Amino acid sequence: MADAPYMKLSVEDSDIAVLTLADPRGSANVLSRAVLEELEKHLNDLEKRSDLAGLVIRSGKPGVFIVGADIREFLENINAPKAQIVEMCNRGRKLFQRLSKMPFVTLAAIEGQCVGGGAELSLWCDRRIMSNDSKAMYGFPEVKLGLLPGWGGTVRAPRVVGLSNAIEMITSGESIDAKAAAAMGLISDLVPTAQLLPAAIAVIRAEQKSGEWKRDRLQWDQPIDISDTELGFLGATASAMIQGQTGGQYPAPAAALELMLGTAGVDANAAGEEEAKGMAALFGGPVNKALINIFFLTDRNKKDTGIERRDITPKPIKSVAIVGAGIMGQGIAAASLKRNLNVVLNDAVPAAISAGMQKILEDVSYDKEKRGPDAAKAVKFAGMINPATVDAEMAPCDLVIEAIIENPEAKKALYARLESQLSKDAILASNTSTIPITKLAEGLQRPERFCGIHFFNPVRKMPLVEVIRGAKTSDETVAAAVAYAKNIGKSPIVVNDGPGFLVNRLLGPYMSESLEMLCDGAEIKSIERAVKEFGMPMGPITLYDVVGLDTALYAGRVMSEAFPDRVAGGAQQILSAMVKAGRLGQKSGAGFFAYKDKSGRGTPDPAAGEIIKSCARKQEKFSSEQIIARMFLPMVLEATRILEAKIVRDPRDVDLGLIFGTGFPPFKGGLLYWADTLGPAKIVEMLKPLESLGLRARPTPMLLEMAKTGRKFYA
Repeated sequence: MADAPYMKLSVEDSDIAVLTLADPRGSANVLSRAVLEELEKHLNDLEKRSDLAGLVIRSGKPGVFIVGADIREFLENINAPKAQIVEMCNRGRKLFQRLSKMPFVTLAAIEGQCVGGGAELSLWCDRRIMSNDSKAMYGFPEVKLGLLPGWGGTVRAPRVVGLSNAIEMITSGESIDAKAAAAMGLISDLVPTAQLLPAAIAVIRAEQKSGEWKRDRLQWDQPIDISDTELGFLGATASAMIQGQTGGQYPAPAAALELMLGTAGVDANAAGEEEAKGMAALFGGPVNKALINIFFLTDRNKKDTGIERRDITPKPIKSVAIVGAGIMGQGIAAASLKRNLNVVLNDAVPAAISAGMQKILEDVSYDKEKRGPDAAKAVKFAGMINPATVDAEMAPCDLVIEAIIENPEAKKALYARLESQLSKDAILASNTSTIPITKLAEGLQRPERFCGIHFFNPVRKMPLVEVIRGAKTSDETVAAAVAYAKNIGKSPIVVNDGPGFLVNRLLGPYMSESLEMLCDGAEIKSIERAVKEFGMPMGPITLYDVVGLDTALYAGRVMSEAFPDRVAGGAQQILSAMVKAGRLGQKSGAGFFAYKDKSGRGTPDPAAGEIIKSCARKQEKFSSEQIIARMFLPMVLEATRILEAKIVRDPRDVDLGLIFGTGFPPFKGGLLYWADTLGPAKIVEMLKPLESLGLRARPTPMLLEMAKTGRKFYA
């Protein structure tokens, strides 16, 4: 146990024990092994006392109760025998279960976030009260790690809030706010944070008088009162919903559902034993390992400043000017406004500014509960965004982001006008997705204050931002850009300059290979099906239509010019023919698919088939395995080239970039994590049938060295 205690015991009103959790290791309370050992000692002492009316468990950390178990300790046991995992779960559950058997009322006074193991601990208390602020959240996110609650969550939740509510919370992994928790009966009282302790004491006094806590204890230990008919209906509807959400790729939600349905008819102790077995069946499985990898990728990204130096404090970005009021400019502006940054919007076309302003305000004023605009929000944000028709109106801003057409000369002309009007420490940035930042910086007076800040479309949904460092970009600029992206809720990855940067450079081989296969006789439906079964959110042909075939054609030319020795011509031939025929994808109503209604769903189009047929080289049939190999192995090879060129600082940036930027399936852990599960030697073997494709499918020196030594990407 650490020298500093994890919790402090005090007494209020002479007979109310208060256990305050304050993990000295960080800003949040985490249920590590040491914390549980200390909790056990306190419960041993409290259990012996006859002078107490109640116990309040609360947090000494502002804005957070308990965020769950220590995931790093999970890794220590990731390959442990199943029996050991069962014992570990039973030990934790029985410790928490003691809260429901203490000789006095037990209550969790929850401030802020209460999830995972913290939610389970609170559930074993007789009562729960919660702060009524916006940060207060309650949930069971275990399925997002490929697991299910293992310390009594699947036992206690169905008995406290009802089986239907418990199934929805646990199988979705989504947290609910304080109001929803209270409406569900999970929380008995919502109070201001400052009143949590007095309110907790008042609840304990009331429970002592009513004795309701004793009756609930008896009921919550029993089987759930539900008929077989109700159980069957609930199981069928929940199972269908889970299948629709997971596509059968994530086993934890279905396992949690089956467990809760199966243990509804037994008492809490028996249900707990089954829960431990269910947890053990998932723990250490391939999906659990992959999702834990995603957890650590995300955790690392949250802490990453983007630079190696520790002596730089990023300049705060308080105001942002955006040049270009199109879809991307609108998205960047809305994201900045939502985090209370002042925004200036500019465009060469005045009508575009007013149209953009309207759409931005519609976005930022939307209220989920009202399912429409909130007048107060609209008024607030309207005062924080200003239209700019002349360059001088952007001069005072800390950051200027250019989001105009992908034309280097147009961008350079804009920078030449703007730069001299900006303050010397202002940052000028481009949202370009393809043009090298070093090239765009040519002619700038302060290239060290210039970088790429590449958002992904739609900005509102896509978490990734690429911060691109040009040849002369300073550490101070990179650090400020990273801090800005995090401030507006994004996950930035720092990328060194190069064609396509990170995500588009990796996406290029993936997408173009799908068209090369069409030239070789593959069917669109076969490619789309195989890739979606692999886990991608949409097929590559559909993605072409979403991106826009003219945009893809331009990006393909950039990559072809940069890497002519490994870009085949079939993809560009098909795209050129499609664009010439006016088929630009969803935006024109026709691309590889036809879009005949507002649903956005494409239908097969014979006219597109004729264009593809005119570009055919041969007629082959491809199995799903062949399609997957041809689509994803060239991406792995391109990733090795990116690592060799030091485009990113760490292989984990590759995986996080593809997961957040393209929807690469999280249950596979990331592209390079997936490659590690295959092993470099096997990948080399899998590439042999693709030798006829040339350099783009030929093992790189890095991959060959890895195959020889057995080294993996995740050392």
